[in-house]
Amino acid sequence: MAKSSTGLDENIAGALSYVLGILTGIIFFILEKESAFVKFHAMQSIIVFGVLWIASIILGMIPFIGGIFSLLLGLIGFVVWIVCIFKAYKGEWFKLPIVGDIAEEQSKKLSA
Repeated sequence: MAKSSTGLDENIAGALSYVLGILTGIIFFILEKESAFVKFHAMQSIIVFGVLWIASIILGMIPFIGGIFSLLLGLIGFVVWIVCIFKAYKGEWFKLPIVGDIAEEQSKKLSA
């Protein structure tokens, strides 16, 4: 993998975009100036974990059943988090269903 403008290898920067969810996604999206790979993974992190965070808040407001679904959503989020970090580290353009296409489109649009 080539170096990104952050000074890290693209696969490392892409994987780090997921580590703290939205926070590292935003940081790497702002810092990265050249690598489409890093920009894509950063944007995918922002969208996926933003949606999961909002959904968890909404579900948490629903008594009992919302808590159960919120826990299930947390488990799904954990699995997605691990898979995304691993795939980015391997240098793969791993696109999650629906979100991956949106992230790709937005990262290109906002980078132009």
